[in-house]
Amino acid sequence: MDCSVGQGLYPLHRCKTIHLVRHAQGFHNVAGEKDHSAYLSPELFDAQLTPLGWKQVDNLRKHVHSTGLSKRIELVICSPLLRTMQTAVGVFGAGSYKDGIDVPPLMTENAGNSSRPAISSLNCPPFIAVELCREHLGVHWCDKRRSVSEYTTLFPAIDFSLIESDADVLWKADVREPNDKVAARGMEFLKWLWTRKEKEIAIVTHSGFLVHTLSAYGNDCHPSVKSEICTPFSNCELRSMVIVDRSMIGSDSSTTNYPGKIPSGTDVPSDDASEEHPAGSAK
Repeated sequence: MDCSVGQGLYPLHRCKTIHLVRHAQGFHNVAGEKDHSAYLSPELFDAQLTPLGWKQVDNLRKHVHSTGLSKRIELVICSPLLRTMQTAVGVFGAGSYKDGIDVPPLMTENAGNSSRPAISSLNCPPFIAVELCREHLGVHWCDKRRSVSEYTTLFPAIDFSLIESDADVLWKADVREPNDKVAARGMEFLKWLWTRKEKEIAIVTHSGFLVHTLSAYGNDCHPSVKSEICTPFSNCELRSMVIVDRSMIGSDSSTTNYPGKIPSGTDVPSDDASEEHPAGSAK
């Protein structure tokens, strides 16, 4: 029986669990559904979440807590745009921030005109902003970010140290990043994940980034599995997946493997022993 067909077997330390989340509904989603040309409007610059979007955040937060997922996540990565950071801290952050707590808030009160209270970082995993998982760059004003210096006042506990430029030098008003470039950037992002020691990671990003990055996967799977991977994400949808390092990109050793033979002793397998001792002889 060929068990390799339709199955894969990999060392655990060569795997990471990633929880992919598309941001909740933003004002650009509403405007763009009515009129696609609205994406060209500077009024949608770095669009924030709608009140409905915040309700979506609250419901996903309940889900990650009821499933125990919130206790397993070791790192939260988010695209450095207002809507993704609001989603990330709203879903995976702690409760309301209280003065006197000796940790910075993940989000300050009313950040991005959200009318939401400050969100605490107490007992939370680290949050880092990464440009590689941004939405298509260019042309659409909703995909242009603010300066890092402005974001740090709104999201004090998010780590922006991986972003090289304070201003958004990647977004161009007259050039929209093509789909194949987004997919290539997505591959670079997934490769970068193997530089991280964390094994269970939440990633809050965008529809276009997810669609074009994931399209490269699942071609060797049943069509239903391919669909589970590649179907476009709804606002505030979460999908949990496993990525496998089949090319030795990462260097982490196993924390659970055990070498055995401690203390050392004879351990010839029984099938090897039977070859040395023909039937009828003592073993």
